[in-house]
Amino acid sequence: MSIRRLLILLLLTATAFAVASPSPDHHEFEASLYVPFKGENSGARDFNLSFNYIDAVEPTTVVWRIEIFAKGGSLVRSMVGENRLFRQPVNIPVTWDGLNDQNETLANGFYVARMTASAGVPSAVRSNGTTQRERVRETLARDDDAIEQEWELVIGDAPSVAMPEFLALPNSKTIGKSKSANGGLPFTVYYGNLHTQSNDSDGGGDVASCSGSQPAQSGAFGPSTGFEYARNRGLDFSAATEHNHYFDGSSSTNTAADPAVARARYQAGLATATSSSAANPGWLALYGMEWGVISNGGHMNIFGSNELFAWEYNSSNALIGDVFTPKSNYPAIYATMQQRQLVGQFNHASSSGQFLVNGTALGYDAAGDEVMVLAEIQNTSAFSNNITETETGRSSYESAFKLLLERGFHVAPSTNQDNHCANWGASWTNRTAVLIPNGQPISTSSFTEALRARRVFASSDKNSQLVFTANGRLMGERFSNSGPLTLVTNFANSQGRTVAQVQVFEGVPKRNGTVTVLATVPSYTFTPSAGEHFYYAKITQDDGKLLWSAPLWVTQTQENDPLFANGFE
Repeated sequence: MSIRRLLILLLLTATAFAVASPSPDHHEFEASLYVPFKGENSGARDFNLSFNYIDAVEPTTVVWRIEIFAKGGSLVRSMVGENRLFRQPVNIPVTWDGLNDQNETLANGFYVARMTASAGVPSAVRSNGTTQRERVRETLARDDDAIEQEWELVIGDAPSVAMPEFLALPNSKTIGKSKSANGGLPFTVYYGNLHTQSNDSDGGGDVASCSGSQPAQSGAFGPSTGFEYARNRGLDFSAATEHNHYFDGSSSTNTAADPAVARARYQAGLATATSSSAANPGWLALYGMEWGVISNGGHMNIFGSNELFAWEYNSSNALIGDVFTPKSNYPAIYATMQQRQLVGQFNHASSSGQFLVNGTALGYDAAGDEVMVLAEIQNTSAFSNNITETETGRSSYESAFKLLLERGFHVAPSTNQDNHCANWGASWTNRTAVLIPNGQPISTSSFTEALRARRVFASSDKNSQLVFTANGRLMGERFSNSGPLTLVTNFANSQGRTVAQVQVFEGVPKRNGTVTVLATVPSYTFTPSAGEHFYYAKITQDDGKLLWSAPLWVTQTQENDPLFANGFE
């Protein structure tokens, strides 16, 4: 080992002992890429890379690569870099001239920008590469946990897709004013945010000074403020999802904690949500847990529990909660939720290393399939203090969403803000949208029923709707089919936005294979092969904002199948 490398390692070791132990939450490398959907006439535009490593105990070097792919999958441009990261977030502007690697002008149309990023000790220690491009290539090739995100962009004018005629479903602002039930779709759309924190855990930070996670129960504002703030911003629902192990007043184990105090704080949060909902008809406040830790775990939201789940004990060997749930044991937490008829959401899931079942990341579990109804597909930065809905720090989890579907989970997509600052629902225009039958007020029961039915779509635009059907069946349904199948992607926007691209994706539950694009038209008729399938739609608006539908799960049976001959479906 060279003297230089030895000195670096000694420095890192000393730093690790000098810095406090990391929090079990948000102790992860975070990376996002902002890609302007449209650029200059030449295609040129400025990207922005955002990197953060909360509670890192040593300096790191972020190694990143941005690749531009044509729609057919061919690589046209690659840019790489290395940047130091320690204790403070880093934003890196990257200018792209709109040309390929041969300095040639690219044809008009859609392209995909893919970011791959990794962080660890300085790359000089990790890689033998002599050039920056070699070091980046070698480092990313060795890191199975490298973050990868993809974003659409367009060169030239965005195309316009002719969509089926579709009259928007009523929403909370237009109830009673809708002229049509849209041919058998008698639902009202409600928009909200299902992932926030307050000072019951590590959120509620004053936007004037907030730039990250708050120490346990030190934030300026609690759940009552968060609910009122979100309601005044026009959201129809908001969920305070507090880290389950923060109710002892610490991100680690507080052995002096009084379990009665922790349980009382959780009950107070539940009561606050109930009072907020009761005082404001048409509004729903939800209170629950973000269960788990990042390191050797994975965060998940649990909705509807009147009990605090915990794995920590105080010095008197008293559980700091109501129900013991072993840390990082996902089959066990799924079973606990199933017994109590609860529902949950996978939060900002990674495709590797999280939600392990029998050693498999995002591993299938039958109880988990029943209770886990949502998976975040896109979020804004958890530590944004933006209050003008213009946040550009955004993360995509679509690769993990696809993997969950291929594993066999029946999950609908959600997009949330994970607010830790006191800007609940205000950082961007993204919303999770839920369909509740007309005439039923939004309530805990009607809302939970809609989640169980997966009547959900995720939208970057709070003014848009996406309703996906198959032979008239609504997104979220599971059904058997024989013969042709017609998939229809319906879209509406109250502000005049149009559709630039439609993608219908297809996969096979429990195949553990690859989700592929089946069609790029809004109405597509075909006959699936016999067996199990899932389909979901993704829309790119003319301004680049995205929408995803819940899947439809179809069992395709041959027409001469004896089940059909006997009238079963």
